Order: sequence, then C-alpha cells, then structure tokens
Amino acid sequence: MDIARLARTYKSAKRLQQIINVLLKYGFGKLIDQIHLGRFIPFKKRLKTFGIWPDVKGPAAAERLRMAFEELGPSFIKLAQLLSSRPDLITARFANEFKKLQDEVPPFPAEDAIRTIQEEIKLPITKIFTYFETNPIAAASIAQVHTATLLNGAQVVVKVQRPNIKEQIESDINILSYIAKLLDKYLPESRFFNPLGIVEEFSKTVRKEMDFEEEAKNCCRFNRNFEHNLDIYIPRVYQEFVTEKVLVMEMIEGVRIDDIKAIDEMGVDRKKIAKAGVDAYFKQILEDGFFHADPHPGNLLVMPIGMIAFLDFGIVGRVSDDMKEIMANTFIALIGKDFDRLIDQYIELGIVPDDIDLDAFRRDFKADLADFLEPLYGLTLQEINFARYLETIMHIAIKHNLKIPSDLLLINKAMLILDNIGRQLDPNFDFISAAEPYASKLVRKKYSPFKFYEKTRKYAMDIGDFIFLFPKQMKQIIKKVLKDDIQIKMFHVNLPDFIKDMDKSSNRISFAMIVSAMLISSAIMHATKVPPIIFGISLFGISAFGFAFLLSIWLIIAIIRSGRL
Repeated sequence: MDIARLARTYKSAKRLQQIINVLLKYGFGKLIDQIHLGRFIPFKKRLKTFGIWPDVKGPAAAERLRMAFEELGPSFIKLAQLLSSRPDLITARFANEFKKLQDEVPPFPAEDAIRTIQEEIKLPITKIFTYFETNPIAAASIAQVHTATLLNGAQVVVKVQRPNIKEQIESDINILSYIAKLLDKYLPESRFFNPLGIVEEFSKTVRKEMDFEEEAKNCCRFNRNFEHNLDIYIPRVYQEFVTEKVLVMEMIEGVRIDDIKAIDEMGVDRKKIAKAGVDAYFKQILEDGFFHADPHPGNLLVMPIGMIAFLDFGIVGRVSDDMKEIMANTFIALIGKDFDRLIDQYIELGIVPDDIDLDAFRRDFKADLADFLEPLYGLTLQEINFARYLETIMHIAIKHNLKIPSDLLLINKAMLILDNIGRQLDPNFDFISAAEPYASKLVRKKYSPFKFYEKTRKYAMDIGDFIFLFPKQMKQIIKKVLKDDIQIKMFHVNLPDFIKDMDKSSNRISFAMIVSAMLISSAIMHATKVPPIIFGISLFGISAFGFAFLLSIWLIIAIIRSGRL
C-alpha cells in the first residue's frame, strides 16, 4: 500500500509539474506565484520570466486559458466544456472562449478497445460479434465508438472507454481540488467564482459520464418516456453487453439534424422535424422532469422515416416538481406583467444571495426587468428572438450576482441550442408559441383540485409537526437558559482576512526597520573604523551592509510576488 501511495504521489507531482509548466507557457506565472506554487517552477525559468508575466486579467487571458486547457488534455477539456455553460461563474468572455473547445482527440488503438471489451464482458470478441470495425467512427476524450454486428445479426455501435482514463481524470480532479483550495486561501477575490464549487460540480458530472452503466439506465428511462411517441426514436441498449467501461447500443441510420441538404434529399418535412424536436424537449423538461442535457447536432439524428433519434445519454438534467411550479408561476407573472411576483419566484428559487439587501435588490432588479421586458409586450411571437431573450436574462442575473442552479443552466443551454436548430430547419419557426401549450398545462396543473389538495395536506402536516415539536423545543431552550448553557457564535466574514493582512503588513514593517537598523549600524561601524580593518573598510560594517542588502532584495521580491506593490 505504501509503494502504491508513493507511486500515485509521484505521478500526481509529475502531473502537477506539467500543469504548472503549461500555465507558465501561456502567461499565468504570476498567478502560480500568488497561490504559492512557484516552488514547482525551475529556478532558471523563474529568473527568465520574472517581472514580464502577462496580467491574468488582460484582454487575451480567456484565449490563453482556453489554449492551456486544450493542451492539458481530456480532464481540462471537459472542465472547459462545463464552464462554457456557466457564464454566471466565469463571465461571458471566458464562457464564449471555452465554447470553442471541441471534444475531439486522436483515437486509441483498436487492440486496446478489443482488450477492454473482452476484459469487461468476460468473453472473446468472436463470441460477442461476427464483425467488429477496427476504425472508430468517433473518438472523444473519454471514449471512442466502433460499429459492429452481433451474433444475432443486429447492427450496433460499441462505446469503449479509453484505457486508464479514469485514473488520469481522478488524478486531475485531486490536483484541481488542491489548486482550488490554494486559490480560495491566497486569492480571496477568486471566491466570487467559487473554485471549490466548480471542481465539485465538475467531478460529479465527469464521474457520471464515465459510468456507462449509468448512461444505459438513462437511455432506458428515455425509452420508457417516449415509448408511444411516433416522432422520437430512442436506440435500444443491449443490457447483456453493458459494463462501466463498455456500452453496446442499436446503430441508428440517419443524418445530423443540422445537415439541411441531406434532410431535404431524404424528402423529410423540415417543419415537422423542428416541431417534433422542440416538443420532445418541452415534454422532457415540463412533464417528465428528466431531459437530455447535451443536445448538440451530433447527438440528434434525422432518420429516413422522419423520426428524430437521440444519442449519447451521459449528461442529463432533472427538474423537480417545485421547479416546475416555479416555472408555471414565472409564466403567469410574465403574462400579467407582474414583476414583483417574478422577483418573488427568484427569491423562492433560492438564487438570491443571503447577504443581499432585499429592498435594494427588488428595486434595482425590477427596474432592469421592466427595461428589458416592457418592449417585448408590443411584439408578436415571431418577432421575439428567444436566444437573445435568454441571454439577456442571464446577463441581468449575473449583474445582480444571482446563484443560478446548474440544472437551470442546463435547461438554458439546451433551449438555446434547440432554438438555433429550429430556426435552421424552419426560418419562421416560433419557439415561444411551441412552448405555450406546455406552459398552459403547467398552469392548469398548478390550479387543479388535486394539486390544491396535495398542498393543503402538506401544509397541514407541517403545522402538525410544528404544534407537536414547538413545546418540546421551547422546553429545551428554557432548560439551557436556566443552566446558563446558551452559546452564541459570531463570525465576522472579512475579519480573518483583515487580521492576516494586518499581520503581513506589520511583519514587513518590522522587517524593513531591522534592515534599516542594520544599514545604519553598518554605516556607523564603517565611519568609526570598527576593527578588523581591511583596505580601510570595517569588515563587520561591510558584512552587515551585505546581509542587509540581501534581506532588502528578499523583501522587495516578496512584495512583488504578492501582487500588492
């Protein structure tokens, strides 16, 4: 165990060294120094680049960070893709730059894929397939896909995980967590971006995506949800050939949903396809509460029979009943121009920071909403740009530091992609009009007798629990008061950082005073010719001067490295 731990530590240290070198290459040396990782930079390289590092906040920072992530490989590409849908955390400039990263990498050898399949399914490849295409049809950072034929003649696609990718990603997650903690500790301003939360969300997402058994379950659930739908096709999963690293699914014949020319050549009605795709998503989000969260054109195929086939179920989103109800309330508030009620829904959703001045927030947020939404009420549905509408809402949310739930952002991302696809298929496509029946259904459900009964029952149970527990809790409080056992914990949000900064400042002042005293002592010893004397210079005096000079250089370098010159 000790040897294995040592090996892992050595590999992690080498990987951390590689990450730091890449970040240094793209001009993030100052940041590395600020979070105390400078010891991993070779001394020669530190001397060469010292004082000429570009500013991490400069105009080209987003582009340089995207290039660094691209060079660092699968884990960082996946992280960038996740961050591209989080402009609320990293700003729109970085999010837009990260959208340029494509999850396309060179394929790994077919021999490795065959070995993984045989190890996972516990059968020779000839006992599983009559034919296996060694050239993959797609290769991504986590897996690649091959076509094959089962023994029963079924045409399938085989998704195989990259060798050792799990270990590599787990190692990178640990390193990212370490870097996030350093950012939180040494760069308090980075807490606005919540680096620890970003890494935690990334780790959950990528671990689910690496578990093909979880993806198979998602696919089966979609199959049940669209079992009787004549417009949507979900491929069959061959459960006997599904493991954590291997997934065998039915092969779908079709063309990408954004290949307009090929769709026309098949003779499929584009307007019907646009409506079917958007209807499918509104059903997923507003009825099923379970939706495909990565609907880029490569994951949506148009079949010759006119159906839309969904592919790749690794990333999914969920919508709770409470979220659906808030959506219904939001829809009602928008129709009635009730901006106060709209703000209440945002507060109920829990996206408003706890430490915010609610009165000031209501006033400013209402003014922004009114400025944005009022002009829309005079337009027809066809004249409203849905993508611009969602983007503006996002900018308003970012401006007011709202904490937007990740599933809500996934919905936003899916809707923007679908709106773009819908307009390509049918330039006159009316996205908002397509949403209206589902939103109306949500509203009717909200005011249904059954819903009213359920709410009343829930409130009655809450009141019952309160009546039962309140006397008991009051009794415990009174006992503690009588025993003088009541403790109040108070924590000043910025006090620890303020104390730390004051300590640093006072230490530097003390250090500077000591250096000054040594310089003055050196001058006095030189002037009074304190022995021993060499070439007319006091040895003690020149020694004190040299030592003080080195200490002063050290102090100046420390101040420059801190970024607070």
